[in-house]
This record gives sequence, C-alpha cells and structure tokens, in this order.
Amino acid sequence: MPPQMDPFFLKKEPYYQPIGEEVPLFRAAYEAKRPVLLKGPTGCGKSRFVAYMAYHLKRPLITVACHEDLTASDLVGRYLLHGDETIWSDGPLSLAVKYGAICYLDEVVEARKDTTVLIHPLTDDRRILPVEKKGEILTASDDFMLVISYNPGYQSLLKDLKQSTRQRFIALEFSYPPRDAEIQIVAHEAGVSEEIARSLVVIGEKVRNLKNHGLEEGVSTRLLIYAAQLIQKGIPPHLASLAAIADAMTDDADMRRSILEVIKAIFP
Repeated sequence: MPPQMDPFFLKKEPYYQPIGEEVPLFRAAYEAKRPVLLKGPTGCGKSRFVAYMAYHLKRPLITVACHEDLTASDLVGRYLLHGDETIWSDGPLSLAVKYGAICYLDEVVEARKDTTVLIHPLTDDRRILPVEKKGEILTASDDFMLVISYNPGYQSLLKDLKQSTRQRFIALEFSYPPRDAEIQIVAHEAGVSEEIARSLVVIGEKVRNLKNHGLEEGVSTRLLIYAAQLIQKGIPPHLASLAAIADAMTDDADMRRSILEVIKAIFP
C-alpha cells in the first residue's frame, strides 16, 4: 500500500451501535465484491456505519461529498501542470480502485447524471473504471468496494436515483435508531447523562411527528447529539435545544413555534 493511502486508514474504531443486520449484510456484500447502497434520512448514521465497517474490514476509506458540480474528472483524475510538465493526478475513485479502498459517494444523487453513469462499469462483474483522458481501463482491486448513499425522502423527482443505477446495488435501509439505542448513542457521543439524552430523544420523537405537518424532514440523531454537546458545555437545555434543533431545522415561524412548544414541555 503506497504512503499516500495512509491517511485513509482509520486509526481509531468509530463508535457505531448496530441496529439490525446491517453489519453482516455489508460484510457479505464486501466478500461477494458487490456494491452497496445506503438509503435513509439525513443524520441517521449512514456515514458513521461506513467508517465503522471500513475499520473492521481493515480497508482505507475514501469519502466523496457529492454535489451538483461534481464532474467525472473530479472522481477519476485529471492532468495538472507541474512546473514545465503535465502530470496525471488520480482522483479519489481511481485511487480506491487501484489500491483496494472503500469509496463512499455520499448523497450521490446530488452529482450530475453523467457523473453517476461513470460508476456503472464498477458495479457489475466487469469491475472496471474507464479513464478516457488516458485511454486506459483500470481493473478494480479485489479489495475495492463502492458504497453510495442518498436520502429518498428528501429528493425531488429530478434528483431521484435512476433505476438503471439503483438495481446495480445491494441496498440497506436506514432509519432513526429505536429509542433505547438512540439514548445510548446521544449519551456516548456527547458525554451527557442518560437522563439528558432521554429527554432529547423524546424531543426528537415528538418533532419527527411534525414531518407530515409542514416539516420537510425529521430531526436527525446528529442534531440531538449537537444539542447534547451544547448542554455538556454548560448551555441550559432549553437554549441548547432551541439552537441545535428548532432554529437549525426551520425558518418558518409557525413551525418554529410548534417545535418550541415541544421543547418547553420537556425542558420547562
């Protein structure tokens, strides 16, 4: 493994609490050399799960945060000027293919459609990556794995994942953790008492019930952790919840008021 891959190895085990059968399913997909699609709401633990699996599979993890300006060259690589020379610089996907890393394309539907088509040859039995600018074809290392994620409840029809893409993946469904598990996660990640964590999780559950009443998306476990971290730093619980949950989630005055009522009921 070349030295440039060292930063992509996780030195410390990420904290992740398995909820269902996602760990054995992911491991089986890796051993079968199949790509994996993670789908679920924002902040429910998808990225942390990938890091957890990369650590336990002892593979480097290269993460790409996808966006609408992401091009094929951003993933595969490009020629760059270096002094008087033009040299080739591998992109994150090429590095992963060559050296057997797990390449994680986070929120893949945000990328341009012509960019997502690029991954198709890597997701079937060919496991190849065409590098058009060099006239080469890279064959994926046996240890290479492609993982993508997206939030199906938050995408418009224009940013949905095409069937021609999704049917190339083994899909794992994620959601918010069950109450007891979420309490443990919030308490561990923020270093707060179980009592504080439980109160925040109750707020989270009640706010999630507002999703079909004007709220675009439920409050994430991530935001509950942020609120707990503020509390751990000495911020009063109601103020921490206001900043990390109510004001972070909406600009709508009526919806903010509804969330504040939930917060006041838990943290008077």
